[in-house]
Amino acid sequence: MTQERLDRFREVAARRQPCLTVVLENVHDPHNIGAVLRSCDAVGIMEAFVLYTESQLDLDRLELGKRASRGAQKWMDIHFYTDPEACFRHVKSKYDKLWATHLGETAHSLYSLGLTQSTALLFGNEHDGVSEASLAYADGNLVIPQMGMGRSLNISVACAVVLFEAMRQRLQAGLYGPNNPLPQSEREALVEAYIERTDRKNYNRKIWKSG
Repeated sequence: MTQERLDRFREVAARRQPCLTVVLENVHDPHNIGAVLRSCDAVGIMEAFVLYTESQLDLDRLELGKRASRGAQKWMDIHFYTDPEACFRHVKSKYDKLWATHLGETAHSLYSLGLTQSTALLFGNEHDGVSEASLAYADGNLVIPQMGMGRSLNISVACAVVLFEAMRQRLQAGLYGPNNPLPQSEREALVEAYIERTDRKNYNRKIWKSG
């Protein structure tokens, strides 16, 4: 481990956002999962949730989703669930607000939301969006304002737009600097985790978190 690499780990750990996460529901395309998780890492998210409830999304699809997340697994914790109640109980135990991306009548514009607070962001699949069952767990809905004929974006694009608006707000609030909420002890533990996960043998032994 070079000193440069170790310094990089410390720099990244100091900017991690323990109060921001993403929940993906029934996302079919593993490439979309991979793209979303790269955006999550880019804005400093520490963990993400992947929920599969549709019967056609069998165990093979679940395994594809896990494979798609392996690159991000070095730097983030990925929680896989097939039980919505267990998934959202976990999410709500750690995050104060759960916003769903949904074109409902009461949806709020992304740019009207305060995303510096403890927030989880729920995204549905490429065809049907967030299910009614999962919407019941949300505190509210958000939409990305659009000026064209279309009213939807690819899931990975939509997620990136929302996450980088959250990052913009958090940068202004100093959450990537002096006001970062992650305690020093947890930053040090995160650096140790990065070192361990960089070791290929330990990385391959990583136990998937499922529910």
